[in-house]
Amino acid sequence: MTDYITLFIDWVINLGEKHEVDPLLLGSLYLISKLCFFSFLGWVLKNLRAKKAILIPILFAAVSFSLPYLYLVIAGRNISIWVYIFICLMFIYGGFSIWKKITSKPVPLNT
Repeated sequence: MTDYITLFIDWVINLGEKHEVDPLLLGSLYLISKLCFFSFLGWVLKNLRAKKAILIPILFAAVSFSLPYLYLVIAGRNISIWVYIFICLMFIYGGFSIWKKITSKPVPLNT
């Protein structure tokens, strides 16, 4: 089992060197950005319930969601075109799904 883990780590490091991206930084950015994204999304929901402005928390959520992908686009070299297409589609789908969740009417509870 440790051989497979070692092979995986070597593969990730070689992949990072090939594309000039630090795998540890990319992974850290990914984890931190998702935590921030969900925190800002909670802020959006809190503001929606309180009928306050939601533009700033939505912008912060969008920026925090896109940080690791922006790092990959800016710092990465020799990356396949399908990766860029996937990132664009993910942004479009993510924005659409967030918009639908925020603008949908809540289902009334039958109590």
